[in-house]
Amino acid sequence: MARTRNAVATREAPPARRSRKGPVTKTPEGISPSTQPELWTGPDRHLLDLDHVSTQEITEILRSTDGMKEVLSRRVRKTPALRGKTIVTLFFEASTRTRVSFEQAGKVLGADVINVTASASSVTKGESLLNTVRTLESMHVDVLVIRHPHSGAPYFVASHIDAPVVNAGDGTHAHPTQALLDLYTIESHLGGVAGKKIAIIGDLLYSRVARSNLWGLTKMGANVVVYGPPTLMPPELDNAEGLDGVVRAASMEEAVDEADVVMMLRIQRERQAAGHLPSMREYSRVYGLNARRLKLAKPGALVMHPGPMNEGIEISPDVAHGAQAVIEEQVANGVAVRMAVLYMLAARGASGR
Repeated sequence: MARTRNAVATREAPPARRSRKGPVTKTPEGISPSTQPELWTGPDRHLLDLDHVSTQEITEILRSTDGMKEVLSRRVRKTPALRGKTIVTLFFEASTRTRVSFEQAGKVLGADVINVTASASSVTKGESLLNTVRTLESMHVDVLVIRHPHSGAPYFVASHIDAPVVNAGDGTHAHPTQALLDLYTIESHLGGVAGKKIAIIGDLLYSRVARSNLWGLTKMGANVVVYGPPTLMPPELDNAEGLDGVVRAASMEEAVDEADVVMMLRIQRERQAAGHLPSMREYSRVYGLNARRLKLAKPGALVMHPGPMNEGIEISPDVAHGAQAVIEEQVANGVAVRMAVLYMLAARGASGR
């Protein structure tokens, strides 16, 4: 893969957001007809990653998110759009942002949300993942949101139950709703991602956020530049079909130069026992984002981070909390994006079973 500053290919812009067509269905109470999402049209009715989600479907989700943002801006943030639906969040890993975000999204839409953690489930007694999800499905779950430490676990679950499954993060593989909220945040500031230079910097080897973002950003026409320690770059990046627009930078300065967005990734210290890095101090010196390096980006370039941040390691505190950072906005947008996803899947499940 080329390592030149100008090696990023110009990508064709994705189709503009389209208006709703086809037969008009009854609009659920509390959701604007102009932002009511269309039914899921992909090869299945799950959201497991963005590699098999079309640009049209991504656009539909982002368009629906506009309407969900309007709901969240109301004095009373509540709508009965999913009244009578049951959403289960099944988390086998610790989480604050993602779990609470899905819970809030479901409750704002009027659904009954049940949170299940591995430590409070029969998994501790030896029950298998399959038996756990089948038990939950027998309770008439409408959408199952799952986070699991093993890559591929949501795919396994989706192949064995009828309820729509949302991948809330699986191992080092994927985190599609994080990528969608990142897309929405970029679009809300820049008007779109097509033709924009997006620098993704840090630990790409273990980052499920980065993998989903690579699919989402390239599908929507962004020019993506990646940079990180050679020991933390996934080997499949060089030959992944469909990611031809991703370019490796030769230095931090090259990656950030004239970037519209600088997306920093968390250095996962819990995974560094394998000896990928000489020290955190060395990582910060070579790969950390500070005010000096940020000046190389375009004026007003967005600074993003999926969280939680290791301030002083991958990003300096003044940049993390500076005027160009939209990190807290990413968290807020996550609720609206997940509302859109849950609504689309619950609607699809209601008519598709």
